[in-house]
Amino acid sequence: MASGGGPSCLEANDWICGEYLRTRSQELVDATVQHVGITVVSVLIGLLVAFPLALLARRRRGAAAPVLGLTTVLYTVPSLAMFALLTPVFGVSPAVVVTGLVMYSLTILVRNILAGLEAVPAEVREAARGMGYGSARLLFEVELPLALPALVAGLRIATVSTVAMTTIGSVVGYGGLGNLIASGMEGFFKAEVLTASVLCVLLALVADLLLMGLQRLLTPWTRGRARARAGGRFRRTAAAAKAVG
Repeated sequence: MASGGGPSCLEANDWICGEYLRTRSQELVDATVQHVGITVVSVLIGLLVAFPLALLARRRRGAAAPVLGLTTVLYTVPSLAMFALLTPVFGVSPAVVVTGLVMYSLTILVRNILAGLEAVPAEVREAARGMGYGSARLLFEVELPLALPALVAGLRIATVSTVAMTTIGSVVGYGGLGNLIASGMEGFFKAEVLTASVLCVLLALVADLLLMGLQRLLTPWTRGRARARAGGRFRRTAAAAKAVG
């Protein structure tokens, strides 16, 4: 019972319930930690797999269509079917969820890495080769830094979508906050469903902000270009206003 004599928010099954947060705090922390762990591992493995696939697609034109086609097909496989196919291989374990999420992230990561590398101006490559850069040095010291904005943009999309898709791991018991959403839906426990959903959204927002900050830290030259473009627009607008006046 609540201190005022009425039913507590748990008994009333309210959507917002401080008593739920207080009594189930450890359960929420455990689910959040599992959610973050599965998301981080999946995105990192996805990035490690996507990078060589993007390089293969760029260097061998004949491989581009099969690589992009395969990653797209993987993305279209329904999650329940994906887990059903992976469970006989990995058993009921976090590896099933991580493997499925890695496959889903590939289509975003491969395409963005490839787009970033292909956007590097040809004259920049020629200048680097003229200075004696070999293939590996050209890739890691010239092309990758210039491709970082597109790469990180893909990483942000893949991370946010992976945070959301981790919830589907609840079908095998490793969905992090998705486990709470599923159990809340089963018993129509409003506070559990809303709290887990809000935490999931907050995780996605925090991850996106962190990656945006990382991008700004790693690509300071893009801020200079943005300021230059803004300055140019301001000068053109001021000149136009002066001419009209």
